[in-house]
Amino acid sequence: MQAERIGAKATPARAKRLVTLIAAIAVAPVILSYLAYYALPHDSRVNYGTLMARPFHDVAGTTLDGKPLSTRDLRGRWIVLFAGGGACDAVCTSALYASRQARTIQNAERERVQRLWLIPDAGAPPPDVLDEHPDLVVARVAAGAAAALPEGTDRIYLIDPLGNLVLVWPADPDIKAMAKDLTRLLRASRIG
Repeated sequence: MQAERIGAKATPARAKRLVTLIAAIAVAPVILSYLAYYALPHDSRVNYGTLMARPFHDVAGTTLDGKPLSTRDLRGRWIVLFAGGGACDAVCTSALYASRQARTIQNAERERVQRLWLIPDAGAPPPDVLDEHPDLVVARVAAGAAAALPEGTDRIYLIDPLGNLVLVWPADPDIKAMAKDLTRLLRASRIG
């Protein structure tokens, strides 16, 4: 009989510890998430490119075969624009390659993206560069038109289907990060 009383007294204390343990297990993830969010450093930027968010002033020029072309003609699609000399130095080659790869990574969504190379000088694009980039639209523009770009030439710009400048990337970007920016925008956007 005395053994039953000892066992009966131990049961409520054991049950209390068990309930406390279950409650701690349930509350711990919430407390840890708050600590991680407020105490640990985190990157304030999500995008790789520099956010511009301003209207893009249309640029007019002529294609290599002499037809008139304006960036307005390409509206309705996302435009990845590079402005650089026609001789296509190492910076140009790198930018064109990066833009092609970022577009290719988009898979089925890549048709929503148009690549554009603006040439502000009289330099002739090397045929091998043009052969490597069959989907690239090339237009010769006035030198002042390319100089009016917010970050100047030798940068990669992203223009949305409504004609707004959205992002600017360096001419030699991290291709995966650039593609990730593009993926996020294409997924979030219903236009273009």
